[in-house]
Amino acid sequence: MEIDRTNIDHSPTSEAIINSSLVIKNLQQHSLKEVLADYSNRSQLAQTNLVERASEAIGLTPNIQVEKTVTIARPESELYSYWRDFTKLPNFMGHLKSVTNKNEAGTVSHWVANAPLDLKVEWDAEIIKDEPDHLIAWNSLDNADISNCGFVRFQPATGNRGTQVKVVLEYQPPGGALTHAIAKLFGESPQEQIGDELNRFKQLMETGEIATTKGQPKGS
Repeated sequence: MEIDRTNIDHSPTSEAIINSSLVIKNLQQHSLKEVLADYSNRSQLAQTNLVERASEAIGLTPNIQVEKTVTIARPESELYSYWRDFTKLPNFMGHLKSVTNKNEAGTVSHWVANAPLDLKVEWDAEIIKDEPDHLIAWNSLDNADISNCGFVRFQPATGNRGTQVKVVLEYQPPGGALTHAIAKLFGESPQEQIGDELNRFKQLMETGEIATTKGQPKGS
């Protein structure tokens, strides 16, 4: 079904919705990366700065930056050791399908993550700084579907409450701000997602399991 542009306003937000719908339609024949690259490179979008205007209209920037902190009643060494084995991250990070080590030391790994519209993205990452029991920092390598970098820091929480875990991430999806517009339309919030995953990490480390509310009504 084609979208009738004659009876709608042409505000940045409505244009973002239109182009997002066209992207979704084309995803039936092409990959996420191909479609977003095509839309981002079209001369019409370049001439009208549509991507930039849509981004401003819904408060988005070309790069996504996320910073979240949680306090966990476990020692730094235990939390660091669990996180340092990246293959365990999918246990509490719902957006990750898998992480596999590419060398014996576990400093280079291959990541596969879920993307909007039931698609997936992949990248290789390398640990660029490793301070036992304190800090792990990583950066994606060339040819990543999503260029990203980040770190997780472990430090004593005040009042002998355990460990404060801070995660800082920055990544740039293929297609830049247009990808953000699509994600926004589907209710995806990186801040909320990482916050939820840190809470699951807290549950896992404090209780040994992750509580689930699947099938339960909201508010239960």
